[in-house]
Amino acid sequence: MYLFTPALRLLCSRARRLGVYCQPPCDQRIRAMGLYSELKLPVPWGHIAAKAWGSPSDRPVLCLHAWLDNANSFDRLIPLLPRDFYYVAMDFGGHGLSSHYSPGVLYRHESFVSEVLRVTAALKWSRLSIMGHSFGGLVAGMEVENLLSYRRRRIEHMLQQDKAQAGRASKMPERVYSQDEILQRLVKTNTHVWEESGKILLQRGTSPVATGLVINRDRRLTLPEVHAEFISKERFVPFIKKLQAQVLLVKASQGTGDLRKENHDKKEPMAFITETLKSVLKERFQYVEVPGNHYVHINQPDHVAGVVSSFLTSKDRLPTKL
Repeated sequence: MYLFTPALRLLCSRARRLGVYCQPPCDQRIRAMGLYSELKLPVPWGHIAAKAWGSPSDRPVLCLHAWLDNANSFDRLIPLLPRDFYYVAMDFGGHGLSSHYSPGVLYRHESFVSEVLRVTAALKWSRLSIMGHSFGGLVAGMEVENLLSYRRRRIEHMLQQDKAQAGRASKMPERVYSQDEILQRLVKTNTHVWEESGKILLQRGTSPVATGLVINRDRRLTLPEVHAEFISKERFVPFIKKLQAQVLLVKASQGTGDLRKENHDKKEPMAFITETLKSVLKERFQYVEVPGNHYVHINQPDHVAGVVSSFLTSKDRLPTKL
């Protein structure tokens, strides 16, 4: 889990190039239970859904969920954080309640980075903090131009993959689950998610139909060729050197490695990330380890809330300009 206050260097001209609709969010519906608002931000392929806690006049914090999760990932943590912030948790495209990408459009790392730029432009934020869990933390620290350069040599391969995705996804029948069946499927596939946490994620991750529940996320996200691809070690350092932010990394004691059981003991990637952040960012980097697993922020949010709260309210840390 990462907490960034990055300099994304977003200019109005770039926002226009990305096709951002710079207007106030529409479809805001205040819900009495949970005291949050639903946001629906228009984008060229539909909308990006988000939920917000607090007053828009307070200091903004953008919350980015992990791969295949949704904005509900922060439901149990945000109520424990300082109240004088405006927390917005977005659903990445193809996740939660956000629109799926159009046929022929690839789900790639740089696409999610550009979604962050679209959301911050639509909300007219010039300064913000970003709180990301797992994949969301990696997205928070990346820049679109670098990612596009990183991908340039693979464009033809990506286009070939996309043809395969379009055909295979269209042939995949939409499966209908019972409430218990889909919950057990989630906790079996993702062994770090407790049942109560799984129920929270599924509230936003599924929709009712006549015979049960269907999964909301785009089925293309689960194809083998579409995955949360991590940046190589060679590329990671240049990305980190571009960060102009104070960074807090909260590591769960049992959260290293892949979430699949066979990879739980693979600790090398996390060690490399931590050491790189320490050596490059120096005093701008804070590292804290808490008891729990990869989903400690939703399973046991009290283990994380104090650390995050202290970081957000630190007088030495100010959100940087976009």
